[in-house]
Amino acid sequence: MGVPAFFRWLSRKYPSIVVHCLEEKGKECNGVRVPVDTTKPNPNEVEFDNLYLDMNGIIHPCTHPEDKPAPKNEDEMMVAIFEYIDRLFNIVRPRKVLYMAIDGVAPRAKMNQQRSRRFRASKEGVELVEEKHRIREEIIQRGGYLPPEEIKERFDSNCITPGTEFMDNLAHCLRYYVADRLSNDPGWKNIVVFLSDASVPGEGEHKIMDFIRRQRAQPNHDPNTHHCLCGADADLIMLGLATHEPNFTIIREEFKPNKPRPCALCGQMGHEIKDCQGASRVKQGQHDEFADTGPAAEQEFIFIRLCVLREYLARELTMASLPFPFDFERSIDDWVFMCFFVGNDFLPHLPSLEIREGAIDRLVGIYKDVVHRTGGYLTENGFVNLERVELIMQAVGVAEDNIFRKRKEDDENFKRRMKEKRKRMKAEQQGPAYLTTGQFAPQALGRRDRPEPVQNARHQAYDMRMQSREQHNKDAAQSLKALMRNGGNSSAGPSDIAESRGLKRKAEDSDSEPEPEDNVRLWEEGWKQRYYKTKFDVDVSDEDFRQKVVQSYVEGLCWVLRYYYQGCASWKWYFPFHYAPFASDFTNIKGMFTEFEKGTKPFKPLEQLMGVFPAASGNFLPSSWRNLMTSEDSSIIDFYPDDFAIDLNGKKYAWQGVALLPFVDERRLRAALADVYPDLTPDEVKRNSLGSDLLCLGKSHPLLDFIQELYRTESQEATEIPAELCHGIQGTLNLDDDPILPDKTVKSPIPQLRDISQNSAIGIKFKDPAYADGFVFKAVLLPGAKIPNKVLKPDNWVKGSQEPWRPQLGFNPNRQQAHLDQSGFRALGHSLNRNQQGGQYSNAPPPSSYQPGNYHRPRGSSHQSFQHSRQNSLLATPPSFHQPQYPRQQQYEGGGHGWDRAVQSQQLAYQQNMSRGRGGSGPGGYQQRYDQRRDDWHDRRDDRGQHHQGYSSARGYPLPPQSRRYNWN
Repeated sequence: MGVPAFFRWLSRKYPSIVVHCLEEKGKECNGVRVPVDTTKPNPNEVEFDNLYLDMNGIIHPCTHPEDKPAPKNEDEMMVAIFEYIDRLFNIVRPRKVLYMAIDGVAPRAKMNQQRSRRFRASKEGVELVEEKHRIREEIIQRGGYLPPEEIKERFDSNCITPGTEFMDNLAHCLRYYVADRLSNDPGWKNIVVFLSDASVPGEGEHKIMDFIRRQRAQPNHDPNTHHCLCGADADLIMLGLATHEPNFTIIREEFKPNKPRPCALCGQMGHEIKDCQGASRVKQGQHDEFADTGPAAEQEFIFIRLCVLREYLARELTMASLPFPFDFERSIDDWVFMCFFVGNDFLPHLPSLEIREGAIDRLVGIYKDVVHRTGGYLTENGFVNLERVELIMQAVGVAEDNIFRKRKEDDENFKRRMKEKRKRMKAEQQGPAYLTTGQFAPQALGRRDRPEPVQNARHQAYDMRMQSREQHNKDAAQSLKALMRNGGNSSAGPSDIAESRGLKRKAEDSDSEPEPEDNVRLWEEGWKQRYYKTKFDVDVSDEDFRQKVVQSYVEGLCWVLRYYYQGCASWKWYFPFHYAPFASDFTNIKGMFTEFEKGTKPFKPLEQLMGVFPAASGNFLPSSWRNLMTSEDSSIIDFYPDDFAIDLNGKKYAWQGVALLPFVDERRLRAALADVYPDLTPDEVKRNSLGSDLLCLGKSHPLLDFIQELYRTESQEATEIPAELCHGIQGTLNLDDDPILPDKTVKSPIPQLRDISQNSAIGIKFKDPAYADGFVFKAVLLPGAKIPNKVLKPDNWVKGSQEPWRPQLGFNPNRQQAHLDQSGFRALGHSLNRNQQGGQYSNAPPPSSYQPGNYHRPRGSSHQSFQHSRQNSLLATPPSFHQPQYPRQQQYEGGGHGWDRAVQSQQLAYQQNMSRGRGGSGPGGYQQRYDQRRDDWHDRRDDRGQHHQGYSSARGYPLPPQSRRYNWN
């Protein structure tokens, strides 16, 4: 969904919803790659039933990646898509269903956004080629070096649209991929695979939601099915909440901002194309042997736990003393509905609501204040109560003036801070005028080496004064020269001096950066008049036009919510304006919407291409259709402008602006296409038809025999799936025209991959269960659904008043905590450098979690006794194995325990070693010292009793935490 920064805001406000994925990597043995065994339990300590893939979020990064070289041809793109799916399957490991959905023909409301994106992509591609050519010529004229320009065809990402040959080839490749995995991968043997390619109408994520919605309305559905949906769009979070399934998780790539990208001209890192200087590439290694050995880091994945998000929302949305019963599921639906106001793929966001300014928090606060007067919730099962929504909008409208002024103040403060930051960075780059050395020089944190001591403090201070005086004299001389050049005008600033030299002031030295002109000025009086005049070219007094815009927006709100909860209400409806109205304009909206037109049909794939493609992408269309985009005699030539304006609409970057494209008139488009339909070839006619979902499974699945029987009898009627044979899934089956059958070779559409000669998979057409017109899918928790255990700390939890609380790490609430026992601490001590002579943190106190008692001064100690003990320790005296004090000391002293035996054996070993070498058992030897220390230790233990917690050791280790290795009960 088109909500910029929504996930960033959500993950910062509710941080516990994010869990990093654990991924088991394949191994390599003798040059042979051993794949991961996905039949084993999931390393993330959770078992998923169904995995849903929004394939467009996979296709785009695999065909034109941003952080690594792009595939050379279409075959490599398909292999990259296969590998991406394998990674996801390895992480999630579904046990019942894998559903792959590719975007088909979208509703008319979405086509406007698709049209804007594709026209932008085409325009930016042309501008990038022109900029590269211009900068290349400038660099070469200056004598710079650039690698020879590669002559290759640029991949047009607009081909990832239903109806193109690319999408048709992708569908065939995915059929091959599914058959191969079902035949050869043990982890796939018990799952059902659904493939909904681009010939099936609907957006990928909404085809997935329609499948879930229709399955959960069946009596055989398991209400505790654990769903996992893959995709990076923000609307997946809304869609997951809208299902009201208690176990719903989203997996997506972890977003890492400011990732370095190579320059598009020279291929080097560290600068953009506009800053390229044509410098020769720095060698990587003595002979440049490491030039291409720095692969990009593999993208990591994260889980978004919607069950934890439901916990957060329960705390935020729970309200007391309501005049009606509180229903948490209904409040979630209202929260999803309010998020539509900050933006989505079908409506522009309201001018006063920005996600970065806390718009959702503001709406929730207003909602909780106003809900007492509404008498109920805003929505129910995807239907909007407009009378109650009007109260919310009027409350937002009252604050609009302050919101716009606050936005301007924040913007000015941000500019001021950035200007100060640039000045600080410039001053830091110049460095101090004089930097002393030796002991007075600044030292970096964490350095273990000691500064060079000062030999003569007076000489050092004298040098510092003289250096400072010399620098001051240099500055005074430069100022005097500048004053003389300026004609004695002492008030001349740096900019005046620069201008006298004929130099241009740099952008970072200027008081303000160049910004686009904002004629609306929402922070000043008269903002509504200027907005409607600038954006709509009408006067604010034109009440009928304003009401028309508001009515269209209200229809859009109802359409979007219906789309999320019930499916597409109308394939024809769309919002016919580029801009949204103000919240204060939502007056008397109760009767503005009645119902959508019934029986509308989606566009056909080639028709959609004509509606969303620019003329530059016309090569994906039949030649006669392409002429309609370029011919001056075309009746629809105005749909395809060569250039168009982008209104920044108060934003800073072009991608944030509004593309002012003409809206496509459906009647004119169909009339123009009627003349060129006869020119389609049989292959183009096939690509222009609507298809069906494909169901595939392996030979070990119980439904295989049932499907084989359908093919044997050549049944031409739709057949219901026996729910008991397919994990409770229901729907109808129809024979496929080009089926995948067991023992029938599946040809590889990719030359570098082999044919599947021993195929054991089978495929058949699938259709979701049908429901009567007017059927309403209930947005409720199903009977028998079990709410997952709570993850967040209870609000009423007080430390020490009840049982200990510890946070849940990952999905497993019973994960055991790791502990170091005594042997672990000894191994840790051996690995440390005990001979370190001081250091940066040598005098740092021990952590507060350790008990004191590392060193106990002997009785009657003095400076002499301390020196004596220190001398003994320097003479390699072995550490004394004093036994630490544990609870239940009487049982410990009973003898016969493993710890006693370990201590005795180590004592015996030291005695033998010392008897062979230095020390022996004579006077001052090891035995005498050990006996003396043992007696002292027993005396101290008797004095302190149970309260003694010391851990004596000549190494001076801190006391380790008590291990749970021994059961004293």
